[in-house]
Amino acid sequence: GHLGFYTDWRNFEINKMVDNLTKKQPSSASYPLLELIITTGAGEKKKLLALNEATIKRVSKTLKADVYIRDQFFESFKGDGLCVSTPTGSTAYSKSLGGAVIHPRLKALQMTEIASINNRVFRTLSSPIVIAPDEWITIKPETGSDDHYVVTFDGYEFNHKHIKKIEYRIK
Repeated sequence: GHLGFYTDWRNFEINKMVDNLTKKQPSSASYPLLELIITTGAGEKKKLLALNEATIKRVSKTLKADVYIRDQFFESFKGDGLCVSTPTGSTAYSKSLGGAVIHPRLKALQMTEIASINNRVFRTLSSPIVIAPDEWITIKPETGSDDHYVVTFDGYEFNHKHIKKIEYRIK
C-alpha cells in the first residue's frame, strides 16, 4: 500500500511529522502478523511473515486444493486462488474479493476465495471465513508434474513448483 494508512500524514505535513516524532512522547501500536510456512515437495520449509495478506494462485490453470482448519478437512477448492488476510489486510485485497473488514484489535485470520468455481457438480463455501487465533489454515494444492504456483505476501512474490502445503497462522 501507500504510506499513510496508519500514520495519517500527507506529504505537505512532513515538517510537522518530524517535529512530533522528535519532541513528543511516542506511542506504539502492534498489529497481528500472518505467518506462512511453505513446505515444498522436497520437504524444504520456508517461513514468511506478512502484515496484510498472502495468496496462492496457479499461473496457467485452475488451482485445486484441499483446505484444512486446525488439521480438520474443511473443503476442496477449485478456482483462481485463495487469499488469507490479517485484520490489517482485511481492508485491502480481501475486501475487494468480498471479505469482511475486521477490527485491527481482533487477532484473527480471514480466508477469502478468488474466483471460485461453483456449479451443479462442484461447490465451495463461496463466502469468507474468519478463523480464531488459536486455529490455523492449511492449504494442500493438488500435485502433478506441471505444478507452478505463485504465492504472494504483502506485494512480494514467491514462485515455486511442487508446493506440498502452506500453513497460515496469526502471530
